[in-house]
This record gives sequence, structure tokens and C-alpha cells, in this order.
Amino acid sequence: MRVMAIDYGDARTGVAVSDESGLLAGFTTVIHSRRPEIVLDELEKLIRERQADELVMGFPRNMDGTEGPRAELYRDFAAQLEERTGMPVRLWDERRTTVEAHAILHAGGKRMKDHKKTVDAVAASLILEGYLAFKRRNER
Repeated sequence: MRVMAIDYGDARTGVAVSDESGLLAGFTTVIHSRRPEIVLDELEKLIRERQADELVMGFPRNMDGTEGPRAELYRDFAAQLEERTGMPVRLWDERRTTVEAHAILHAGGKRMKDHKKTVDAVAASLILEGYLAFKRRNER
């Protein structure tokens, strides 16, 4: 079962897809667009190409667990993706994923100005890894 994780953003959307076993993050990419309809088109294409069986999308929450100011925008986008693909979209708490993604890139020797190119894909990978770990824990 392949799981696709989505780190939706204003200018870039990170995507990570698990391997067929649903255990490891495999493919990652970034969709560069500010237009939701283009992002939806690209996600639809990636779902088909990568044969995703399940979708999980990062969801903005405040550090205290309440919904962030962008929550409604993300719910609307997830609903549009679900309508287009016929696949349910699971919203996943994305607190600190971007911060952690920057830390990973920095630890790997990337300069801050180079982070923009890959930080969203790394954040999507972190969302995917968190979700896959959650699934493993709850399948026991």
C-alpha cells in the first residue's frame, strides 16, 4: 500500500510517496505553483504515476493543539483533492515539520538560501514518516 504525503504551501507543495510496502518514504518532489488548480492537477498526475493508495496531508495547528489560522484553507484544499480523486484525504498534524526539515537540511551542510528548493519535500517526508509510524503502532 503506497501512501502519499502532501505538505501544501503557498508557493510550493512538497510530496513524498512511500514504497509499495508502506514502510519507508521513497519518492519525493516539489510542485512549484501558487495556483491551487495547478497543484491539484499535478497531485492527480502523481497519484496515478506513483500508484498511491492513501493520501495524508499536513494540517496546520498551533503549538497548543488548536487549529491554526490557515486550517480552513487546508480543509478546503483537501476537500477539492478528495473530490477530484475520489480518495479520502487524512489531515495530519504538521506542527514543527518545516522547522525540523530546515534543521535536517542545515545538519546536512545545506546553506539556508538553498533550503527553499528542497525543504517542502523534506517536510512531506517527515509527515509521511510520522504517519507510517502511527499506522505501524496501531496495526498491532
